[in-house]
Amino acid sequence: ALTRRCTREPLQHIIGHAWFGPLELAVGPGVFVPRPETEALLEWALAQAQRTSPAVAVDLCSGSGALAIALAHELPNVRVHALEVSDEALVWLRRNVSAQPADIAGRIIVQQVDVTDRDAVVAAVGASTAGLIVSNPPYIPAGAAGGLDPEVREHDPPAALFGGSDGMSVIEPMAVAIAAITRPSAPVAIEHDDTTGDRVAAVLHATGFDDVVGRTDLAGRPRFV
Repeated sequence: ALTRRCTREPLQHIIGHAWFGPLELAVGPGVFVPRPETEALLEWALAQAQRTSPAVAVDLCSGSGALAIALAHELPNVRVHALEVSDEALVWLRRNVSAQPADIAGRIIVQQVDVTDRDAVVAAVGASTAGLIVSNPPYIPAGAAGGLDPEVREHDPPAALFGGSDGMSVIEPMAVAIAAITRPSAPVAIEHDDTTGDRVAAVLHATGFDDVVGRTDLAGRPRFV
């Protein structure tokens, strides 16, 4: 294990799991390893759910299922749609969902969906039905690849990392899909690169959201809108 770690193979791949909030999730090649920074988004979403009591939540670009499963764990009356397009990531997503207790796994609907396809997202979830929406999409600008640690650059799947030249190639069309499935006054949270917070906010304003606020992680970096 030490020899593997010295080659900069991620610790999570070596031990076979990663922690996210209250969860221990199976991870490995082909799926993005969830990061502690995303727990700030989860904490915000759970606080909003206490206020709005959603019946349906949606996790777009679900990956390992970190956000979707955590929402199902913490919100016992909520049905969660976990949308993911990658064949490889879906293997891990389904594995992690099936490992949950039956009362939790039974409320998580895993679907293979391209979140940039508005019609596909509406068909999967239903128009104006989602009471809580979260997403940790691919958002790193392609030009920033050289600055990433080897654990990320060489082991996380590129499709889960990079959002085109400006980091917005998934977020922009996904926002249109989100607007189509969101119930009035439902909270939405999208994680983003620390250079694109203003652009993400502008996209949400343009798609009809009227209370758009940037949030930071524990290090004070812009993390999600």
